[in-house]
Amino acid sequence: MTVLELLQRGVAQYGGREFLRFPAESRSLTFAEADERSDRMAQSLIDRGVRPGDRVAVMLDNVPEWPLSWFAILKTGAIIVPINVRYRAADLDFVLTDSGASGVITSRSYASLVEETGGTVWPVDTLGDADRATAVTARPSDIANFQYTSGTTGFPKACILTHEYWTDNAQVIADGVGLRANDVMSIAQAFSYLDPQWATLMCLVGGIPVVVLPRFSASGFWKSVREEGATLTYVLGTMPLLLYKQPPDPLDRDHRMRLVLCSGIQPDLHQALEDRWGALWRELYGSTESGLDLMVPAADTASVGTGALGQPPPGKEVKVLPDTGEIVVRGRPMMKGYWNYPDVFGDGWYHTGDLGVVDEHGNIHHAGRLKDMVRRGGENISCAEVERVLTQHPAVLSAALVPIPDDLWGELPKAFIQLQPGHQPIKDTALSIADHARNRLAKFKVPEYIEFVDGFSLTPSARIEKHQLLQPERDQRANSWRTT
Repeated sequence: MTVLELLQRGVAQYGGREFLRFPAESRSLTFAEADERSDRMAQSLIDRGVRPGDRVAVMLDNVPEWPLSWFAILKTGAIIVPINVRYRAADLDFVLTDSGASGVITSRSYASLVEETGGTVWPVDTLGDADRATAVTARPSDIANFQYTSGTTGFPKACILTHEYWTDNAQVIADGVGLRANDVMSIAQAFSYLDPQWATLMCLVGGIPVVVLPRFSASGFWKSVREEGATLTYVLGTMPLLLYKQPPDPLDRDHRMRLVLCSGIQPDLHQALEDRWGALWRELYGSTESGLDLMVPAADTASVGTGALGQPPPGKEVKVLPDTGEIVVRGRPMMKGYWNYPDVFGDGWYHTGDLGVVDEHGNIHHAGRLKDMVRRGGENISCAEVERVLTQHPAVLSAALVPIPDDLWGELPKAFIQLQPGHQPIKDTALSIADHARNRLAKFKVPEYIEFVDGFSLTPSARIEKHQLLQPERDQRANSWRTT
């Protein structure tokens, strides 16, 4: 099935029911209204010259026009390129250039930044006045998204995601949570990320509403759950800990929430989370590249507090390589590959870069990463991307970005800097380098700490030996300048 077929099925079965709810906007659309609105947006794009196979970027906040733009782009036969609204000039220029996007659907808030990078702006408030378009005929194997994700050792790469990737994901997650007719899904991540997209399509499968919050707020999350009647949600990264750190509330159990899906539940906090809010918390494991790989069933109470990642859905195989300990996966859903990169499925498996261990029950547990990236909360930061920006500062000769442990964020980015001759390793220099990065990168990518070094130990291939910098026994905050 294609995304468009899934939409049409949803319209036929649930046409007048609520589908998209954006409380901050006080806006709601039924399945039929979402179809009609996206039809008109599609024709507006066709009028601007968009044709099948073109790439169209979307840089919007969490507003109804984001999913409507997605459907509209697919109805033209084009490919969506989601853009993180926190991107600055360097991030945005890379993605627009690499994808070859013909235009950017955006708001007035971000138009000047798009124009600064040479992109073509299509203001979202000028789309949707055309007559309804007739959607192109798509195949399940046709490309729907160029979904950018930070690479393991290089710049962000576009995962080539097909229609069937999305419909496979939507169906297996819907099956995994046991969707009910009275369910309401709530999501608080930015729509440019994978999660609100699969959540929206999962709601198409079941004919239920998706409630999209403007952003995650630890203090306001459960209030929203109560007000919107949410029964399902998905959180990741630091969200569970931030929620748990909120003061206990007499209304903590006053809600309809029955299942919280989560990636990265702290084993020692798992039972406390369930006890406090009276809802089940269950692990999902996957990636942009491979979609859902593992999932703990709601009925599996024995997994609570163990760190087990669950079982693969039908059609997916997951194993841990005995020689390296790396988790590898194959099957469906799965990306077609990376745009502008060679084949990554040489042995038939996608190598996640994550390390795993298998317990006596056959369950896989996460045990670290092979990847050259920093995982700051729910954000992946490509070390190479940040290093490139850092070395563009006139004082920097060489730079290495590494993750350092943090109780709240899991990891924070720390930069080791070798200065050009004539520059002093002082606080003002560190802050100048941080400001340089802040003006060119999303805020979460800016190094939290900077340490100056006289030089680096190099490998035979002239690469910095980062393991020499990652000394777990030392205080990585000592001898460093804090940049915030």
